Amino acid sequence: MKEFTKIAVIPNLTKRGALETTNSVLDKLRELNMTVYMSERLRESFDGYDILFCDGTDALCKAAEMVLTIGGDGTIIHAARHAAFFGKPVLGINMGRLGFAAELESDELDMLSRLSVGDYTIEKRMMLKVTHKSNDSEDIFYAMNDAVISRGSLSRLIDIDVSLADGGGYICNYRADGLIVSTPTGSSAYSLAAGGPVVEPAMKCILMTPVCSHSLFARPVVFSHYSELAVSASCDDDTEVFLTVDGAQTVTINRSDTIMISESETETEFIKLKDRSFYRVLNDKFTEKGRTT
Repeated sequence: MKEFTKIAVIPNLTKRGALETTNSVLDKLRELNMTVYMSERLRESFDGYDILFCDGTDALCKAAEMVLTIGGDGTIIHAARHAAFFGKPVLGINMGRLGFAAELESDELDMLSRLSVGDYTIEKRMMLKVTHKSNDSEDIFYAMNDAVISRGSLSRLIDIDVSLADGGGYICNYRADGLIVSTPTGSSAYSLAAGGPVVEPAMKCILMTPVCSHSLFARPVVFSHYSELAVSASCDDDTEVFLTVDGAQTVTINRSDTIMISESETETEFIKLKDRSFYRVLNDKFTEKGRTT
């Protein structure tokens, strides 16, 4: 595999211990003679290091050969969406709680030396293309985890209609608090909490999971990654309905709007340093043993 020499470091300094871990990472990368890139807004916090500062995440991803994040899953997902469009792989160091998308914990920094000798593997993961179509505009978003249609805080249950695009046919209607459409990577996030299945992240499929559906027979559905879904949503009292992509980008959905969801042509690449299966990670994260070791 490629031997990395230029690394973009993206820390979330609001996480407890993240500043100290970032300093340790920078020391380790300096030992490995790596060129480090960081966001200009972090210059004051790391001015004592030999760092090349860039203006924005896209500039970081363009300049570096890979992206290393220090934070929780949200930090990794945010960086991965940007890195994917520059063809740059991502490695996460967990400073959050579960940290499903992270490869390393803060006490495993010695493993970073493998990056300099090409001792790693790459795991490709699919993303979703989410197109919000309204009467006068069309906005496109990309999801690493999920797209969620949900009611506002004062809304009643919402009616959600799901069909296959381009005349493929009606699928179902949910009367529910919301609907989650996720990637396999996102299957262990909000979808899992709502009763959705766990799917190995390297697979390709689209998951649909209703949230608190007012039906005895509402179940999650798994679609082929070739599918394109058309989703519309409305509420009886015509109050707010929202589309949220990866928990970060939110737009208001009107009754006449349509949300098109399909596999993105762009994939995200995750760097794997450990020889462990996804199911081992799942077990470690969700058991008492995993929380204490």
